[in-house]
Amino acid sequence: MERVLKALANRRRLAILKFLKDEKEAAVGEVADAIGLSLKATSKHLSLLAAVDIVEHEQRSLQVFYRLGGTLSQPARSIVSLL
Repeated sequence: MERVLKALANRRRLAILKFLKDEKEAAVGEVADAIGLSLKATSKHLSLLAAVDIVEHEQRSLQVFYRLGGTLSQPARSIVSLL
């Protein structure tokens, strides 16, 4: 649970989650544009969220698409619902 809460304790990652909650699914570039962050930084934040199973990703051709994880833990689900 500590890893999940640490992953959620960042305003950029919360912005990413809010965007994904609203859009359902998006490519890294779309997320980066929406939150005003570089592709590299956005990709790092998304990788960290994926490592703790908060988001899922799928590669399609040259792009990676992200969406909220289907099996969020209760703490993560509660926090995402507040966004």
